[in-house]
Amino acid sequence: MSELLDYFIHNPTALYIAIGLLSLCIGSFLNVVIFRTPKMMEQEWKQECQLLLHPEQPIIEHEKLTLSTPPSTCPSCHSAIHWYQNIPVISWLLLRGRCGSCQHPISKRYPLVELLTCVCSIVVVAVFGATWQMLAGVVLTWVLIVLTFIDFDTQLLPDRFTLTLAGAGLAVNSLSLYTTPTLSIWGAVIGFLCLWVVYILFKVVTGKEGMGYGDFKLLAALGAWMGPLMLPLIILLSSVVGAIIGIILLKVRKENQPFAFGPYIAIAGWIAFLWGDQIMKVYLGQ
Repeated sequence: MSELLDYFIHNPTALYIAIGLLSLCIGSFLNVVIFRTPKMMEQEWKQECQLLLHPEQPIIEHEKLTLSTPPSTCPSCHSAIHWYQNIPVISWLLLRGRCGSCQHPISKRYPLVELLTCVCSIVVVAVFGATWQMLAGVVLTWVLIVLTFIDFDTQLLPDRFTLTLAGAGLAVNSLSLYTTPTLSIWGAVIGFLCLWVVYILFKVVTGKEGMGYGDFKLLAALGAWMGPLMLPLIILLSSVVGAIIGIILLKVRKENQPFAFGPYIAIAGWIAFLWGDQIMKVYLGQ
């Protein structure tokens, strides 16, 4: 691995091409994760509820849904999607955004997620170069993209991603990759508690729940990656990003829909992860 990193250090163009192509393929996989994860969770919840409420009844068997099975099909005609119809971006363009069998429109979001994954990954490479920080940062970026779109769609931030991300942050910083192990631990603790306190105060005052526990866990995960000193910046940036995007969505959407705060925490966390130190220096006038 170190020899490969040395090669990319001396050949940055090859690094950009490799990460660009890899992230396009990963973006295609992220589309599957974004679409299937909430459905997998719903399937698991239904089985758990049946076991809890009616343990004497046999489990209702459904086709087991995973990230790999059943194979991807067209939602309209259910024809199989072949590998050559699943090449990131290119297949969507060649098919003109339609199913190759029934001509049913394919959402523009699929190639957009692939392109977004590619662009964001290349930005991480531009910031960190051929380093271990870059490798971990690219993985963090991919997970944040998944969480952003799932929360936009369902107002859910699955524990399987937020808690794994928090654990990964503690793991990489055990090697002091981005901050010290001690600051990583305190970042996770303070990240969770600061939003939890806001949640409790809001509930006491209004009697309503202002946010979900997934938001606490996501901020805790970002704290584990960056330490507690970045948390005020992340919260401030998430409020600004949320206000801007929220106003745009209010103009675009005709009906009121639930407000998901997780995507704005994820976007703000990604910005702080890459340019937090520079932003803080400008803000403090240093």
